Amino acid sequence: MKIVSWNVNGVRAAYGKGLLDWMAATKADVYCLQEVKATAGDVQHIVWPQGYEVFWNSAQKKGYSGTALFCRRPPLAVVNGIGSPEHDAEGRAVTAEFDDCYVIGVYVPNAQPELARITFRQAWDRALLAYAKKLEKKKPVVFCGDLNVAHEEIDLARPKENVGNPGFSDQERAGFRDFIGAGFVDTFREFEQGPGHYSWWTYRAGARANNVGWRIDYVMASAALKPRFKRAWIEPTVMGSDHCPVGLELT
Repeated sequence: MKIVSWNVNGVRAAYGKGLLDWMAATKADVYCLQEVKATAGDVQHIVWPQGYEVFWNSAQKKGYSGTALFCRRPPLAVVNGIGSPEHDAEGRAVTAEFDDCYVIGVYVPNAQPELARITFRQAWDRALLAYAKKLEKKKPVVFCGDLNVAHEEIDLARPKENVGNPGFSDQERAGFRDFIGAGFVDTFREFEQGPGHYSWWTYRAGARANNVGWRIDYVMASAALKPRFKRAWIEPTVMGSDHCPVGLELT
């Protein structure tokens, strides 16, 4: 099973920048898209790749947030949200159940400047972990997407300048450690231990050209799936968003 996640920063904008060509070349079994900023009705004119079922979880606020799943393997069931009403109104998660695992596409809330939304964000982390562990009682879980946190100093180009900032605050990093402590695996680090691998770059000051970035997009997986890990990767050469795709392939 090949799972690919991408914060597209507007699915309509990404469509105009070659989204369908990228999907045709990638041929994933499951695509998890975040920050789609659209409803199914907004994109009904788009002919999506043949053979995929598409599932949308749009935010109540128009043009904001939102997630989507494209599944080539027919899911047994699809569920929107994580069972947390205060968060689920923002369309931040959609889950597909397959015979051998769950796949959750997630768009984690940004803590906002001066950590104005950190309480909301911390509650999200706790709710997502509880939801994933509940599913894991039945079968292994993969959750992936824009987690809006760089876990360690190696995960951003300028850690010292960003200590305490949104995405690299003690609170957010602790929330990520809770996922690790609960047995979920940062799959990319199972294959690559070195620095310089990022998934998001600000549009300012040539950050992407100079690779001054952050690794804030992840594919996390239940430890029970480790024997099935074939490869995990980041695709920094794929344009069309301020984020790039990340992926995991299971045998």
